[in-house]
Amino acid sequence: MYLFDLVVLFISGLILIVCVLVSVAFFTLLERKVLGYIQIRKGPNKVGIMGIPQPFSDAIKLFSKEHFIPLMANYYSYYFSPIFGLFLSLLIWFCMPFMSILINFNFGILFFLCCSSLMVYSIMIAGWSSNSNYSLLGSLRSVAQTISYEVSLALILISFLILIFSLNMIDFFKYQSYIWIMFMSLPLCMVWFVSSLAETNRTPFDFAEGESELVSGFNVEYGGGGFALIFLAEYSSILFMSMLFCLIFLGGDIFTWFFFLKLNFISFLFIWVRGTLPRFRYDKLMYLAWKSFLPVSLNFLLFFFGFKLFIFSLMI
Repeated sequence: MYLFDLVVLFISGLILIVCVLVSVAFFTLLERKVLGYIQIRKGPNKVGIMGIPQPFSDAIKLFSKEHFIPLMANYYSYYFSPIFGLFLSLLIWFCMPFMSILINFNFGILFFLCCSSLMVYSIMIAGWSSNSNYSLLGSLRSVAQTISYEVSLALILISFLILIFSLNMIDFFKYQSYIWIMFMSLPLCMVWFVSSLAETNRTPFDFAEGESELVSGFNVEYGGGGFALIFLAEYSSILFMSMLFCLIFLGGDIFTWFFFLKLNFISFLFIWVRGTLPRFRYDKLMYLAWKSFLPVSLNFLLFFFGFKLFIFSLMI
């Protein structure tokens, strides 16, 4: 029985990873088409029917290109950091709550916090190991930004953990059977979305890949397969943050088709923001994290803590 469980776990995990990678491929196609419409130009519609084979042809092109390694690079860390980044961004999907077949963590939120904090290291090592000033600057910016916004993300999560009194993600679904958490705390919902943008290095917070001043940021020396792995890791993280947003704020009804429609809408918002807003100034980014989001999330944490104490006192 134990061996059968392991085999089922392995097969279902493999299916989950393949589905995530395929959804990343089509998410890039969606992004290019939406940006095409926003900028009033054609999207990628040349390859096949409506450009559907476009992401796969891009993947074939990238992985068949020569893997270039700079002369002064630290070889092993340069080579393995994109692989480590993709591994972490796919591993984080295993805390997606299921009733059966896959894993239902009792400490799923703790697992998410651990994996998301480790993802900083892959960017930092990728920028440092290529031994280029531009990539080092990009990685330093990204590390400072990600650590700053992780604080507000963690505090918002702790607020809701106090509310539901559990670390299991499936409990968000149980607690939202009558009302979505978004209606209870709309400001936290907005703060979470903006922090997710900063956490995944998306526009208007894409300082790690600041094309105008850092060529291509931390991945400036990567081409071919290495660049494709970094690209896959970033888009997988975006889809996961969209899933988590739906789970925490939009009902969390993960066993319905409606959940995946909401997930599509939230991931569309990531693209919409990219097509609409210009890049933020770096000092304003830090000001926003420490002077705006931190006090708001701390106040809500104290509010939820007091609210829970009040409920307990009534029950006693």
